[in-house]
Amino acid sequence: MDRQFKLVKNSPKYWEFIRTLRNMDGIREGFVQQELIDEIQHATYMLQYNNNFWICLDNNVPMGYVGIINDDIRVATHPNFQGQGVAAFMINEAMNLHPNAAAKVKLDNTASLRLFESCGFTKKYYLLEKDAP
Repeated sequence: MDRQFKLVKNSPKYWEFIRTLRNMDGIREGFVQQELIDEIQHATYMLQYNNNFWICLDNNVPMGYVGIINDDIRVATHPNFQGQGVAAFMINEAMNLHPNAAAKVKLDNTASLRLFESCGFTKKYYLLEKDAP
């Protein structure tokens, strides 16, 4: 299949795609904050950060998103499109726009660690937190 990935600026028509993808089981667990996001929370967030997100499309079908807030990258690919280079494409394109951006990746998120390393990132810091009693 011939892919024609393109990154487009986020707009309100993609807000529900982002929220639904971010809330999916298997996607949500990859993020540091894992609570479900309701429509009001998400709309409030998007009103503030809409311009910090881009959507990856193939033939006008949204496949994933990448966002950079305060030089912190967040990325998610819909499960139907994982393993096809979508996330690497989004990260590489986003780095062209924000060359100083970095990623905070959970140590047990091996897929994200491999992804960012494949895009030229290296591990620099570990954040250690005490578990709640």
